[in-house]
Amino acid sequence: MSSALKLGLIVALVSVVIDQAFKIYMVDYMVAYPFGIEVTSFFRLVMVWNSGVSFGMFAGGETTRWVLITLSTVISGVLLFMMYQATRKFLSVGLGLVLGGAVGNIIDRIHYGRVADFFDFDLFIMRWPAFNIADITIVCGVAILLVDSLFFDEKSDNNKT
Repeated sequence: MSSALKLGLIVALVSVVIDQAFKIYMVDYMVAYPFGIEVTSFFRLVMVWNSGVSFGMFAGGETTRWVLITLSTVISGVLLFMMYQATRKFLSVGLGLVLGGAVGNIIDRIHYGRVADFFDFDLFIMRWPAFNIADITIVCGVAILLVDSLFFDEKSDNNKT
């Protein structure tokens, strides 16, 4: 097993553990705060259940739940395959973050039937939809994949002399 693959798998595992530990704690804790907890004037902790994907799109019942679980599992398999082929540790970290976030949300869909979201930002120009740690790891992972593709990939124009 390559060191890049090991690193990516560790990042994915740590992401899942942190996400799930936070969710287990917060699902129980937020029962006492049905209207949320105001942390700052623009940030609240809330308990929101999302049966769809980003921004609640494609929300639905049991069929949607299992379609999303299946789709996320297939995507996770593709991410694992990409991580297996990766030679750069930076790329593996990005893939591991996306994989960990995807697996964290798969676990939610299997366990709760939907995804638990907690972070609610009310920015001056808009209210951002609630999200969770798995979503954060996915966004950070995608950002790393973008940077890797733009600056470190052999095919990148920035890598040519």
